Amino acid sequence: MMLEEVLRTGAREIGFDLTAQQVFAFMRFLDLLQEWNKKFNLTAITDEQEIVAKHFLDSLLLACYIPASGSLVDVGTGAGFPGLPIKIVYPELGVTLVDSLAKRVSFLEVVVSELGLEGVEVLHSRAEDMGKRVGMREGFDSVVARAVSRLSVLSEYCLPLAKVGGRFIAAKGPGVDQEVHEAAGALRILGGQLVKIVETRLPGKPDIRTIVIVDKICSTPAQYPRKAGLPEKKPLEGT
Repeated sequence: MMLEEVLRTGAREIGFDLTAQQVFAFMRFLDLLQEWNKKFNLTAITDEQEIVAKHFLDSLLLACYIPASGSLVDVGTGAGFPGLPIKIVYPELGVTLVDSLAKRVSFLEVVVSELGLEGVEVLHSRAEDMGKRVGMREGFDSVVARAVSRLSVLSEYCLPLAKVGGRFIAAKGPGVDQEVHEAAGALRILGGQLVKIVETRLPGKPDIRTIVIVDKICSTPAQYPRKAGLPEKKPLEGT
C-alpha cells in the first residue's frame, strides 16, 4: 500500500478524513524528518511506514480528545509529536511546542516554516521552567505529553500549564492501572481529576495505546512545579 494511502486509511479509522493539502503536509514532514535524522538522532524509528503509524497516526489518536480550536501545549515534543500532527488536522488550534534540546527546536522551526503552519510557537525550555512563566502557567486549554516519564512526574510538568477547566492528556502504552493509582495523590495536589482511561489500538498494528485524560478542576499551588530535577527524583506519588 502506498504511504499516502496508509496515512489516509489509518486517519479515517481514527476519525479524520484528510484533505490532499493535509496529506501533502504529512509527507513533507516525513521527508524533513528523514533528512534531519541522518544528522541528528531525532527518532529511532526510520522506516517510513512505521513513522506514519507510530508517529503520525499515534499522534492523531490524541486529537480525538482535544478541541479543534483554542490553545494546546505539547510538553517534551521531541521531533514534534503529537503536537504537529494535531496542528495539521486542526489548523485553527494554537499550538506551542516545548523541548529542552536545541537541535530539536531548530528542526521544529524548519518544519513549521516549510509547512507554512500559522499559530505555532516553538520554545526551547524545560517543562519545570515553563510552568513558572507568566503567560504560560495555567495558560492553555489542552496540555499533551507523549513522554516516558511516569504519570505522577508528567502531571507535575503538565498540570501547572493547563487552565482551570482545561485538560491534560497523556499518551501511554498498555497496562497503566498501577501507574494511575500511584499518581492519584499527585493529581489531587496539582488540581487535576482523572476523567477516564481510554485503551485503543494503533490502526494497522497490534500495538495497544492507552490515553489518560485528566481535567484541571482547580489552580495548581504556587510551589509546583518544583525546581528542575526534583519531580523525577522525588515524585509526588503516594502523597
